[in-house]
Amino acid sequence: MELSFFQDGYLIPLVVLSIILYITEGISSCFKDIIEGSQKQDSDNHWNVDPNSYANIKNFQINHMNLNLKTEFERKVLNGNVVYEVDVINKDSKQFILDTRDLNIFSASWLKDNKTEVALKFSLGEEDKINGTPLTIEFTKEMLKKPKVNVKINYETTPECTACQWVEPSQTVGKIHPYLYTQCEAIHARSVVPCQDTPAIKHTYEAEMIVPEKLRALMSAVLIDEKPAENGFVSYKFEQKMRIPSYLLAIAVGNIKGIKIGPRSTVWSEPEVVDKAADEFVNTDDFIKIGEELINEYAWGVYDLLVLPPSFPFGGMENPCLTFVTPTIVVGDRSLVEVVAHEISHSWTGNLVTNSNWQHFWLNEGYTMYLQRIILSKLHGEKYRDFSAIVGWNDLKSDVDNYGTEQAYFTALVPDLRDRDPDESMSNVPYEKGFNLLYYLEKILGGPEVFDPFTKAYVIKFTNKSVSTDEWLKFLYEYYRKHDKSKIKILDSVDWDAWFYGYGMPPVDLKFDRTLLNMCDDLAQKWIAKKNDTTFDGFSMKDIESFDAMQRKVFLSSINESGPYSSTFIEAMDKAYNFTQTKNSEVRFLWQILCLTSNYEPIFPEVVKFVEEQGRMKFVVPLYRMLYRTNNGSELAVSTFKKNINFYHPIAVENISRDLGYILGWRNLKKLAKPSYSKTPSHVIKSKFGNDIVSPREQIFRWAEHYKDLASYIFWT
Repeated sequence: MELSFFQDGYLIPLVVLSIILYITEGISSCFKDIIEGSQKQDSDNHWNVDPNSYANIKNFQINHMNLNLKTEFERKVLNGNVVYEVDVINKDSKQFILDTRDLNIFSASWLKDNKTEVALKFSLGEEDKINGTPLTIEFTKEMLKKPKVNVKINYETTPECTACQWVEPSQTVGKIHPYLYTQCEAIHARSVVPCQDTPAIKHTYEAEMIVPEKLRALMSAVLIDEKPAENGFVSYKFEQKMRIPSYLLAIAVGNIKGIKIGPRSTVWSEPEVVDKAADEFVNTDDFIKIGEELINEYAWGVYDLLVLPPSFPFGGMENPCLTFVTPTIVVGDRSLVEVVAHEISHSWTGNLVTNSNWQHFWLNEGYTMYLQRIILSKLHGEKYRDFSAIVGWNDLKSDVDNYGTEQAYFTALVPDLRDRDPDESMSNVPYEKGFNLLYYLEKILGGPEVFDPFTKAYVIKFTNKSVSTDEWLKFLYEYYRKHDKSKIKILDSVDWDAWFYGYGMPPVDLKFDRTLLNMCDDLAQKWIAKKNDTTFDGFSMKDIESFDAMQRKVFLSSINESGPYSSTFIEAMDKAYNFTQTKNSEVRFLWQILCLTSNYEPIFPEVVKFVEEQGRMKFVVPLYRMLYRTNNGSELAVSTFKKNINFYHPIAVENISRDLGYILGWRNLKKLAKPSYSKTPSHVIKSKFGNDIVSPREQIFRWAEHYKDLASYIFWT
């Protein structure tokens, strides 16, 4: 997944931090045992047990999924069933436990001999605000005698589904048909289907999606059949022969058209924009070929891209066979297609080889960032790789600073996610701290010619498997013991404890070529030197004509570091470079951040326009935050958010809300409220206001408004 939002820190009790620090200090002693392969990997080692899943995967493991769903746009639900082929690992365990969130479970049954349905007892446990609700299905003694059993669950999703974004026709480009898409990473697949929602489990799947005629269904799989169904619906059947974790399940339904752009790639989008999108991504196969040269053959058959409606919260999502991308990278000059290079790299690191749980997310994203930059260096040169790494380092520092001391645990490369939402840990840390570790190893071990073969061997070793940091480290030592024992002494010199569990920036400050960076900094310094001037002669568009999109971004970031600036300064820069009118979303975003930091109010209408036309969290979260913090922008930020709340994806809503004080209000108000209102916010609202809730996001405001007298200190007036 392409990183798409920034984080702020929130207060936690100091005693918790003390406990975390105590645990962290005791970790280093275990590394020798890990490396030598003697550390016991059992349920007591929380680094290797998924803290964000109820699934009892040591007893039962899903081997194959058959998903059958019908889309009901009017009700905003998916209705149908799922059939699992389950491997019985522990015949003494009678309970098959799955993850769910906001699902209506109607029945569970055993498909005996694949014909007779035998009803099974099931129950839903207590709801957890982070992990959802466990679904427990009781297996019979006869079932436990078999190595594999088929279990069927009839269910439907609810409008509260955190993975589904039901897009109204007015929010699409065509303005005629509704649209549905899902975003299951990190732990949102459980709101689409009851499942073992942990990346430790990977399985194949087949699916049938029944959708209204005139609409097309796409999934993270290969389409194998398409035919009319009853009552004005169409059936689409899919097959995914490769094993995938639950978070890579993806569904899209809408007025979608495809244009083939290569031997294994089709670009899909709404008909009104598909031609432009196809032209933007015409070089996709070049990225795939470089990945194949680095690692091995592309294993997924097809590599399609779906340009989603503007509300898609991420830059990209590496769904197998169907990468989701934001329309904000379709700018007409192919300057932002590095997102595609990132998602293609996931075809090996993340999709083929997957982090075993979200505490080891760096194995997905750090490795993918490493491969992405190698791919881009093949196209633009090694200096570009170093330039990108410097930009990444600065982004990492920004996120580390934003987490602050209160949430410093999220700055560890391997964070402890017990009782924590993995969505909150998705910052630049796993991407850039992970990249820096791999780049550091590349340098100290002897360069790409020494380290690239290890990366290839690592992917081959763990293909179709899930891996932890311990397993990665153990294999790293095994590889060099076999191929070059002289490297072991170098590996022993690495402070693994500091890299994996230390807070803050990496323990080593790496050196990168600064040629491309210096061009940006030199121009920035000329502007900064005139910060207090009233005239700005000598600047023109020629200054930045040779800059690519990343250099323009770095220039603006450098300027912003020395802000705020006067209105005269901002107006002079805009006159010289016309940033307000740029079509490049990345440059547009950074320009608006610079203006907001400087309390430049003429930019307010442009900010509102930008956050209303797209929902990419990388942009909207910081823009709302900075608009709120300006001298006269807080009311505009809140009113704009309220106006557009149903436009954004639920994940984006939560993150924007957190910055504006609503979600923070939730969690503090639950503690302050009377015991009779100690349930979850949605339950409180339903008991107080009835069942007239149109949208789960509206619940945020009803809850906060009802208790605003208890939260005057949390942004409420």
